[in-house]
This record gives sequence, C-alpha cells and structure tokens, in this order.
Amino acid sequence: MEQFSRMIAAALKLPEHRVENTLKLLQGGATIPFISRYRKEATGGLDEVQIGEIQAGHEKLAELAKRKATILSTIEEQGKLTDALRTRIDNCWNATELEDIYLPFKPKRKTRAEAARQKGLEPLATLILLQRENNLMARARSFVKGDVTSEEEALKGARDILAEQFSEDEQARNLVRNAFAREAVITAKVAKGKENEEQAAKYRDYFDFSEPLRKCTSHRLLAIRRGEAEGILKVSISPDDENCTERLKRRYVRGNNECAHQVEEAVADSYKRLIKPGIETEFAAQSKEKADEEAIRVFTGNLRQLLLAPPLGQKRVMGIDPGYRTGCKVVCLDAQGALLHNEAIYPHPPKSEYLPAARKLVKLVEQYKIEAIAIGNGTASRETEQFVSGQRFDHEVQVFVVSEDGASIYSASKLAREEFPDYDVTVRGAVSIGRRLMDPLAELVKIDPKSIGVGQYQHDVDQTKLKASLDQTVESCVNLVGVNVNTASKHLLTYVSGLGPALAQNIVDYRTENGPFQSRRELMKVPRMGAKAFEQCAGFLRIPHAKNPLDNSAVHPESYPIVEQMAKDMHCSVEDLTKDKELRSRIRIENYVNETTGLPTLNDIMQELDKPGRDPRQKIQVFEFDRNVRTIDDLKEGMELPGIVTNITNFGCFVDIGIKENGLVHISQLADRFISDPTTVVSIHQHVRVKVLGIDHERKRIQLTMKGVR
Repeated sequence: MEQFSRMIAAALKLPEHRVENTLKLLQGGATIPFISRYRKEATGGLDEVQIGEIQAGHEKLAELAKRKATILSTIEEQGKLTDALRTRIDNCWNATELEDIYLPFKPKRKTRAEAARQKGLEPLATLILLQRENNLMARARSFVKGDVTSEEEALKGARDILAEQFSEDEQARNLVRNAFAREAVITAKVAKGKENEEQAAKYRDYFDFSEPLRKCTSHRLLAIRRGEAEGILKVSISPDDENCTERLKRRYVRGNNECAHQVEEAVADSYKRLIKPGIETEFAAQSKEKADEEAIRVFTGNLRQLLLAPPLGQKRVMGIDPGYRTGCKVVCLDAQGALLHNEAIYPHPPKSEYLPAARKLVKLVEQYKIEAIAIGNGTASRETEQFVSGQRFDHEVQVFVVSEDGASIYSASKLAREEFPDYDVTVRGAVSIGRRLMDPLAELVKIDPKSIGVGQYQHDVDQTKLKASLDQTVESCVNLVGVNVNTASKHLLTYVSGLGPALAQNIVDYRTENGPFQSRRELMKVPRMGAKAFEQCAGFLRIPHAKNPLDNSAVHPESYPIVEQMAKDMHCSVEDLTKDKELRSRIRIENYVNETTGLPTLNDIMQELDKPGRDPRQKIQVFEFDRNVRTIDDLKEGMELPGIVTNITNFGCFVDIGIKENGLVHISQLADRFISDPTTVVSIHQHVRVKVLGIDHERKRIQLTMKGVR
C-alpha cells in the first residue's frame, strides 16, 4: 500500500497522504461518489476524476505486481534467477521494460534459433559474434555433421541464433522503439479487389493514406482500424527501416571480415523478422489504447451531459412516438410517469385522418389534464410537431421534441417487458419518450449507453474499459442528482452508491409492502441493508416531505447531530434553519469543527441548508426548428438556422436542424478562435444557431458553421 501510494502520488502530482487515505477508503468498500462527497477531510477535497485516477493507478500496479510474481516464478523454475535479476525485476514498474527483461527467459515455441541450437550451432554463433575468425568457412565446416549438411546451413543456423539474441537485447529493442516514437508513419492502403465494394466507400479517404503516427488523431486511427478489421484496408506502422538497420549494425558489427558480414546479415534479418514486427505490434496496441482512451473520454463527457439534461419535473405528460403508416402512438402519463392511457392516431398519410386525430388529441389533453407533450424526433417528427402545435387546448400545454435514440432498444428489453408486460413495443417506446422529458436521467439509465447515439466509434474501443467508464459516469450522475427513494425504479436505485441489483430490488419490495419510506433511518429495515451499505447510500437517497427536512437533502445522516446542535444553539428547529437565511447567517461554522468533521463538510452542510433537495440540473427550455426546413432539399448555402447539438466528437459536433440528416460543425468552424476541444464551446442538447456552408446531396452530408452567426 505504502509503495503504491508513493508511486501513484508521484504520477498524479498529489500529496502522498491524500492518495494513501483514498486507497484505504476504496479498499474499505467506499464508492467514488461517497468518498468525493463525504470524505473531503481525508482526501483533501479530491474530486471524482482524481479518485478514479487513483483507483485506476492502483489496479494497474496490482496487475503489474501479479505479472512480476509470474515472471519471477517462471525464471526460478528454469534455475536462472540470480539475486541481481530478482532485484531488477522487483524494482521495475514499467510494463514494457519488464517484458523486455523477461524476453530472453520466456518459454518459446519451436523457433529457428532453437532448432539451430539443437543442431549444436550455438558455439559457431558465438564465434561469429566475436568477429575475430579469418577463415570462417573452415570453422563452419567443422559443424557439418548430423543434421547439418553444409557450411552454408551451419552459417544460416548461426545467423538465426544471433538474430534471436539481437531481438532479445533490451538496448536494441529500445533503439528501434525510440525510432518508432520519433518517426513512425501509419500507412493505409485499400485491399486488393475491395476498391469498388459498396461498404468500402466510407473509407475512401484512407485508400492511400500516410501520416506520422504521433499526429494521427483518435477518430482517424479508429476509422483506419475499423477498415482494417472489415478487410477493406491494409495497415502498417513503420519508421525508416534503412536507418534502423544501420543503427543496429553500428551496435553489433565490428570490422570488415567474413564474420562481420555474417553479423550484418543477422542484424538485417533480426530487424525485419523479429524486432520490427514486435515493436510494430507494441506501437499499434499503444496507439489504439490512446485512441480508445480519447474516444471513451469524449463518449463519457457526452453521456454525462445527456444524463444531466434539464428535466421537466413531475408533470402530467403526453408522449408521442410519431409515424406515418403505423400512425402516432400516444400515451398519457401521470406526474410520477405511470401509464394512464394509450392509443394510436393517424394524422399523416397514407390514412390522413387529420380531423379525427385532432379531436382525439384535444380530448386526451383535457381528460388527463396534460401539462406538456413530448414528441420523438424520429420519422414524421416535424409533421407531428406541426400537427400538435396547430391544436387549441383549453389550457396552456408546452410542446417539446425529445431525442428517441435508444428508445426502441429499451422498448424491446427485458426491463421494459417487466415494467409493461401487457403492452407492445410501440407503447413502451412512447412511454420512454414521455418519461425522458420528465426526467432524462431516470429513463436513460435503463438503456445501454452505447445505444444512446452520443459516442464516437464506441463499438471499436476496448469494451471492458468503455463499460467501466460508462458505468462510473452513470453512477456519478445519479449520485450527483440524488434519487427519490419512494419513486425510483429498481434500475435507477442500482446505480446509487452502496446499492446493487439485490438491495435495489429489496428497497422496491419493501416500498411495495409497507408504503413510502417516512425517513432515511427506515432504510435499515430493508432486508440485507447493513451499516456499511446504509453509510454509502443514505446521503444520496431523498425522501420528499419527510418529517426531518434533512432526509430530503444531501446532508449525510452521520452529520445530523451537527445540524441539530446548530439548531439548538440558535434556539430553533432544524426546519427553521432551512427556511430562515438570517438564522443561518449567524452560525459560526468553525465552532462545529471536530476530529471527524472539518470546514469542507461544514461548508457543504450550510449549502444544503440553504437549498435542501436542490436539483443541480438546469431549467428546461422550449425549442423550435425553422418551419420552412423539413428535408435536405429545403437547404441553401448561407441559410441560418436554429439547431440542437446531438453529438460531440474531437473533430467537431453534429447538429439537428430539424431534418433527417444531422449537419457537422467542424472544429475549425465552432468559433473565431483556435479550438482544441469542442466541449469548451458546445455541450449536448445545447441550443445553437448555425449557417449552412455546404450540402452534399449524394452522400447526405451537411457542412455547418457557427462563425459569425448572430
């Protein structure tokens, strides 16, 4: 622990004691959101990102420690583990260097060098490497016996042994590795016979592509690797081969005799057959890992913004999943999202039952006292929005267009079948659209993040790392917002700190049998809710209208005595403290510092008392597309339009302008200044104005700009 803490602290440039305290909390079963929110004194106020980096650093070092143990055991079994070698391995914490140390001892399959050793040619290889023999052929002749039938075969076997020795030389590998780092070029060519295939069209930009590897962006590298995986592209990574070979020769070749010429041949063979392929694989993996990390960073950033999108709140909502032939599926939901009614209307062709659909819509809005209407943004969305907006209701009704990405995935899922066993996928999809308007977070956690449509090559990156990062992001968002324990679904509760599927189900079952929770303390009556789980989850669970107002705040139950003491000192109740700003202003928080509670926690408590149960998300805004633009054919260059940012990549952002195809604002078109990260300018679901730069009707691509747009 101490050694790992020191190494992680140095890598992250953090105080060692903070890292050590954080690791102790993590190993004690504390979650990242809990540590970040309620253990600021121990960590010095580290945020979730820093705590996550500490956790990842520890996992990486622990894996490396396991690998070292395996390597030491393997070498020891061979009887080759010296004290010096053991010390070097013990002190090595670089994975690449460790594998280089291990390479000469690594059990090998039958190699050309091993076959040559079995023929007794190792002494000849040693003789050649010394480069002192003047009559090499005569010496080689003495090895012509048994399986060796000629001098040339003997020399070839000796060269194979030398080639393997050179490939296992750490300094030789580092020489080539450094050349790759400085000058490696990634090259892509179209595979023979694939030029005219339909699926190859999207890789046209990479049919004859070459770029320094260090300059190849994440999205280009992932696109190239996808093309390679699909058999469309042939990809290689290479430095200057001639330069590398010459530098290796300078390392091994001495003189100009027959032995030196044999060493030259062995060097060239070693580089081409053994060293370069290994280092190329290494750099391919490293560059892919780096590209994955960047893509995952972009994806998780987008997902976070999407999950924290402004909610409408608990209002009676109508959800509409628009369509032409199959009609528009309409559902009416109560303020808690429960399904009250569903049916289909057909205002669009081919049925074009406009008037009956209009009468039905107005009747449903009035009957169920609908306060807002959510329309999915898929097929027939614009026409449905126009149809709905054209109706006159007896009270004000807000109309929103809602992203339906992933709604079809949810509606066919096991979870949706459990929620609505008596309804088909169209009803479930419309319910999901309506609920997304009410609370995007509560609804989107039910869908695999990869199906939400805010990623970049998400199916090409390391799936284990992606899932871990996405799960951590969802957990972070859920706990940042807090969860109403009396209305939350089992799926939403699963992401609360300290809970999992079993405890989440137990909470729902308890709620069903005993009615709504009256206090946080009542959570201890839930089966299998132990003290540790309660400690981790309690601060993130909310109970609106509880007798104790702190139960609907982010104040942790462990801090209730402090707030109660504050109220006692002010001669008032806890409820009075939450309502009276003047009372709170008279509290001197430094008087409440103790061994476990410092100023960071006390400041958090005061913020919560100011606005208990506050939702950190912004207020929702109504948005309207340009009514004159419905298809790509309606667009003209220079046209300025309102739009909604739907996806952000590291090369720009995609904007929905109210037609089937989203337009791209390239990173160079985001602002009148240099931008290296699009997220510094735009965010998911942001309302923007854009200008049309170009329209490619054949490829259905639209180029947009935000420069100089009013």
